[in-house]
Amino acid sequence: MSGIPGPGSRRHSVELQIDRVIVASLEQVTLSVRCLRGPVRRGARFNRLSGSAQAIDLKLTQTVFFRHRVAALDTGLTAFVTLRGEGVQHLKTGTLASGWQVIEGVNPLS
Repeated sequence: MSGIPGPGSRRHSVELQIDRVIVASLEQVTLSVRCLRGPVRRGARFNRLSGSAQAIDLKLTQTVFFRHRVAALDTGLTAFVTLRGEGVQHLKTGTLASGWQVIEGVNPLS
């Protein structure tokens, strides 16, 4: 067995916790998020939504941190992110009563 982790391994996985849905259309959404596992880089693909069997396939196209576009978001930081793809309609603003959704995915290879 090789000691090199594969693209789906935990080492490369990333997580964003959704605080608020800012703007949503059919194939694009801008969210306020907190990075739970990162750094999350531009181009990261998200395919899992916590607590849901709904399929998603979303690509991170932009991260804005304190009014500046950045290439990556480190663990523990909050920012606005824009995602494009399938499953936008399943993303919800978090509340104390309902909890906060977490999207899981992987960073691009390069």
